Amino acid sequence: MEAKKCIDSLTIMTELVLPNDANLLGNLMGGRLLYWMDIASALSASKHANAQVVTASVDNVSFQHPIKLGSVITIEAKVSRAFKTSMEVHLVVYAQTLRQGKKIKSNEAFYTFVALDENGTPVEVNPAIAETDDEKKLFDSAMRRREIRLVLAGKIKAHEAEGLKALFGNLD
Repeated sequence: MEAKKCIDSLTIMTELVLPNDANLLGNLMGGRLLYWMDIASALSASKHANAQVVTASVDNVSFQHPIKLGSVITIEAKVSRAFKTSMEVHLVVYAQTLRQGKKIKSNEAFYTFVALDENGTPVEVNPAIAETDDEKKLFDSAMRRREIRLVLAGKIKAHEAEGLKALFGNLD
């Protein structure tokens, strides 16, 4: 398979927070943001894999700042690393108020997707090429994040996670 650059999967999605998206305090509902993040990251993974994808996991999503009704949300999603049939996608969410024009980073997360063929069977994906310093940092740390996800899902034992052993020592 031919390797693809991480930047080629970049997906930028913009949404306006409307009344139906907000709670009684006038803040964007977290579930709506997660929905938008899932769409943006799925598009990014699909661009990388040239295939349909399904969400396999969502890492911790911390809400750093409330996002107010009327704000413009920008979600940037890009594949950070590809494995055999799965890809990790890094997302950054920015909120901008139209009146002040101030843009703030609101959220950051990692989503994992598995590429599927037309029968719903996992298929191999292209390797990812990290070029910038930021891409290389995300690429290099992706294996540890993957191992943590696999341990938490019960798919491997902690002592089988080589990257975590290198970081924390013996995990028996």
